[in-house]
Amino acid sequence: MDPPTPLPSLIRKKRDGERLEDAEIRSFVRGVTEGTAQQGQIGAMLMAIRLRGMDAGETLALTQAMASSGRTLAWPPAWHGLVVDKHSTGGVGDKVSLALAPALAACGCKVPMISGRGLGHTGGTLDKLESIPGFRVSQSPEEMRHILARVGCCIVGQSAELAPADRVLYGLRDVTATVDSPALITASILSKKAAERLSALVLDVKFGGAALYPTQESARELARSLVEVGTQLGIRTAALLTRMEQPLGRAVGNALEVLEALECLGGRGPPDLRHLVTALGGVLLWQCGMAAGAEQGRERLARALDDGSALGTFEAMLGAQGVPPDTARGLCAGTPAQRRQLLGEAKVCEELPALQEGWVQQVRALPLARVLHGLGAGRARAGDPVNPRVGAELLVGTGQHLRAGEGGSGTPEAPDRPAVPHGRPRVPLPQASPGCGCTTRGPSAPRGCGSCRTRCASARSPPETRRRWWPRPSCPRNRAVPGLPINRDDPDIAAMSRLPPAGPPHERSRGRGAT
Repeated sequence: MDPPTPLPSLIRKKRDGERLEDAEIRSFVRGVTEGTAQQGQIGAMLMAIRLRGMDAGETLALTQAMASSGRTLAWPPAWHGLVVDKHSTGGVGDKVSLALAPALAACGCKVPMISGRGLGHTGGTLDKLESIPGFRVSQSPEEMRHILARVGCCIVGQSAELAPADRVLYGLRDVTATVDSPALITASILSKKAAERLSALVLDVKFGGAALYPTQESARELARSLVEVGTQLGIRTAALLTRMEQPLGRAVGNALEVLEALECLGGRGPPDLRHLVTALGGVLLWQCGMAAGAEQGRERLARALDDGSALGTFEAMLGAQGVPPDTARGLCAGTPAQRRQLLGEAKVCEELPALQEGWVQQVRALPLARVLHGLGAGRARAGDPVNPRVGAELLVGTGQHLRAGEGGSGTPEAPDRPAVPHGRPRVPLPQASPGCGCTTRGPSAPRGCGSCRTRCASARSPPETRRRWWPRPSCPRNRAVPGLPINRDDPDIAAMSRLPPAGPPHERSRGRGAT
């Protein structure tokens, strides 16, 4: 064990912009874990790291020290190369994990997904799952291994045994205004993933008005750090940049997002949600050698959604994590009305019509999330209660034409519609443009403004075409996922992927999947 280094000297060193040695970083993390470091000292160090930054070596050392601060998971040798996970930096309406984990398990992967709760305007996967009666997110490592052996996937909360240093630092980053440090985000995410002993990891790094990082450049910096450190940890790591200006899918709110994830698991659901689920899953199947390329992996994952195997795996996961069999069966095999009855509906439901005629040019995620947060869908502080029934369903999308007073499909009192909240003032969406600003018309025009298929200035970048993923250009298996164009002129692409060809399952190089 390294001799302890006085924390004030470490804080002073980083404050002055000097590089911390690996032993010094381990000493700091040990003080955090053992409780010998005072909160003021930890906060000062976090701010010094936020202002001065960390190089790749320091970030790697911090990640390794945090991962080693607690217990690491162990998997049977037969699972070697198959243990995978996904992480998102958070967004509005992001229910990808609910559909992706069982779909990957249906394809043969083992998915020990450790998720978090919502804080601020972004939703949390655990909050969504806890809207299902009986679902238990607290599972011991032994219980996780048992569920993975039976089902293939589990979605759980972080235990006190796994990366305990991160639990302390995560709680202090919010109150010290150091949340957006790339080094601290990288160490927080990857320390838990390293403790999971993953073989492959895909990261959904979001940018835009409703994301942690507002610009693509700032998100690229974080993605570069995550992929570089993840690769050095022995995990096959890839990142996708996805825009978060408008909600993903149609539903926002814990219970409503579960209903929409069930639609996706049944081969239906919003196209943008399905597209992102299959794109992320396709990359993971390629990384762990279960597909010859990302496109083949995407097709295989889509088949799992369409043939019912992903939905069946989700039902099995619900049962394994405490949901009564009748409830699990009703959610996965029942009608939409039965599903809503099982999850419960809000007492007040109101449809918000368009205030003027025009074309929907934008659905703003951040104002909607803030309204729902104020109605009880989210929490301002850790430990605040959440009302799972508060939510909103978007009845229109970008490029759609609306008349004044129209609220999309259906009628305001339709009994088969998921509940939306009663909120004043009116949610500022959809935002309609009185004129579509057409530049091209006709059936051969690129996708644009709704049924007239008009190329419109307000719809030049539909959400499903504004996504990018970063494979390695030199890899012979590098294939574009439809709708996810590869920018081969970007000099950062190669630095952000570093993915060795996965090869057939029997040729997988050794990673951290099982020891």
